[in-house]
Amino acid sequence: MVLCWQDQANVYCRHCNAALTTEFVDLGFSPPSNAYLLPAALSQPETWYPLRVLVCSNCWLVQTEDYAGAEQLFDADYAYFSSVSRTWMDHAERYAAMIVQRLELGPSSQVLEIASNDGYLLRNFQQRGIPCLGVEPTRSTADAARLLGIDVCEAFFGADLANTLVETGGQRDLIIGNNVYAHVPDINDFTAGMTLLLKPDGVITLEFPHLLQLMEHGQFDTIYHEHFSYLSLAAVSRIFQSQGLRVFDAEVLPTHGGSLRIYGCHKDCDRPVAESVAALLEQELAAGLQALDSYLSFQQRVNAIKDGLLEFLLEAKSKGEKVCAYGAAAKGNTLLNYAGIKRDLIHSVYDAAESKQGKYLPGSHIPILEPAQLAIDKPDWLLILPWNIAPEIVEAQQDARSWGCRFLVAVPALRILE
Repeated sequence: MVLCWQDQANVYCRHCNAALTTEFVDLGFSPPSNAYLLPAALSQPETWYPLRVLVCSNCWLVQTEDYAGAEQLFDADYAYFSSVSRTWMDHAERYAAMIVQRLELGPSSQVLEIASNDGYLLRNFQQRGIPCLGVEPTRSTADAARLLGIDVCEAFFGADLANTLVETGGQRDLIIGNNVYAHVPDINDFTAGMTLLLKPDGVITLEFPHLLQLMEHGQFDTIYHEHFSYLSLAAVSRIFQSQGLRVFDAEVLPTHGGSLRIYGCHKDCDRPVAESVAALLEQELAAGLQALDSYLSFQQRVNAIKDGLLEFLLEAKSKGEKVCAYGAAAKGNTLLNYAGIKRDLIHSVYDAAESKQGKYLPGSHIPILEPAQLAIDKPDWLLILPWNIAPEIVEAQQDARSWGCRFLVAVPALRILE
């Protein structure tokens, strides 16, 4: 289902249905960023979709102009496994320890995670003896979670599924959604589902990349088809209110280049609102997130980042230097495809996820190799595509410095990592 809908004249907001008339950024055409290719697929046609983002001047939700539905983007062979990143695993453990203590969760509590992926987070609740259920539409990651003994409902979440879950297991004390809210085409229906599934005194926590950070630091590579929305606290608060919920606390996180963790409850719940909510709303307002002029210069910044990377790669090629990449991340595919980068400029990409090894990046068709191959190829430069975990990657691949390899990132600007 495509909810940022359009007729011959207009595209309409997926939340408030206002006509969208302001373009935030146009990244041309790109295949879905997680549609990794097997060798046999290289000789077959590849589907590319426009990647264009608009901003709603009524509710300030920033959103893609949709051409691909969720079922096309999150299929049975979905290759993103959260547990590959040590940084993310540590983040999940810290969150679980914090929220269990804050909400005093125990064996009589009920926890549900939407988009539970491979069980990277719920395992922490399971180990504490807290009943939990994952909702995960992709077969590959759901099966990985089941191998850990975690119950998984293999489906897309929305109001209909929430009603079914209430009938079969009752309402939940805690509903978690980490890096899923931006992936939802029908954000109103998704939010309505959380309202139905939440106990009267229950809590929702959502984590999502913060639009403020995307705009301030030029993080255009976090834009891809799987991200239907780019979220501010103000926009999320409006969506929550429309579905009988409210935000009562918010935290700034370093994950994914700058994220928010928001805490929600029913509108009539007596939980007090933390000072952080008003402070963050004021910060967004001061940064111009509710002023159209703030969105109009972003395209120029994006083009400068793209041009800087291309200049570096062309110069390296002219010198006979080998450039490889590390991390077959979705954000990397946005960057490479917008810049039109192919194998003549980046030889290969290394990734620790076995689900990606032996495949090829969508669009650029750069081969994905296991990290052990790095010592054989001995590149002169290693471009880290998931710049948000660059310190983890540099630490893990320190041996590459022994033959003179240097590390760099391209976003928010080309930078060599010493």
